[in-house]
Amino acid sequence: MHKVKFYGIGGQGAVTAAKILSIAVSLHQNEYAITVPAYGHERRGAPVFAHIIVDDKPVLLNCYVYEPDIVVVFDENLIDMGVNVGEGCTEDTVLVINSGNEEMIQRYKDTYGFKKVYACNATEAAMKNIGLNIPNSAMLGALAHSGVVEIEAVISAVTESFGKVGEKNGKAAKYAYEHTREA
Repeated sequence: MHKVKFYGIGGQGAVTAAKILSIAVSLHQNEYAITVPAYGHERRGAPVFAHIIVDDKPVLLNCYVYEPDIVVVFDENLIDMGVNVGEGCTEDTVLVINSGNEEMIQRYKDTYGFKKVYACNATEAAMKNIGLNIPNSAMLGALAHSGVVEIEAVISAVTESFGKVGEKNGKAAKYAYEHTREA
């Protein structure tokens, strides 16, 4: 079982990415997933969260993730907004972060104790491939490095989910996957 928590900013597609992750796992990997978005008074630019549980057996839980195995940060500036992305994390929790800034990545490591970090400039991947600052597909590509989902499943789910712009989003996911590194 993998417990994943997405942290993003309204408008980046974090909640949509969580739903697409469930599709990728369920339909393209023949595993099971459940997504539980955390809604409050959302507006563009406000912090948003989504919780995903993935397993090779049916997921019988329908709850938030309180002790994540993987934390996915869609915007490196969440740390400056007072969002505690380290809440409930253990020394084994993996961080997947949208950042190319070494100082910021180190700050996340130092502040929250992440030992394993996958970093990718998903914003750049989105801009190059879809022309918009919506890094959700690219972040799913980066997330594939954690082992929770296969990149082929991500590309298939993203391509199917986004209709006319599905192919561009699939390219953003692949580009991000190819440009993700362990930090």
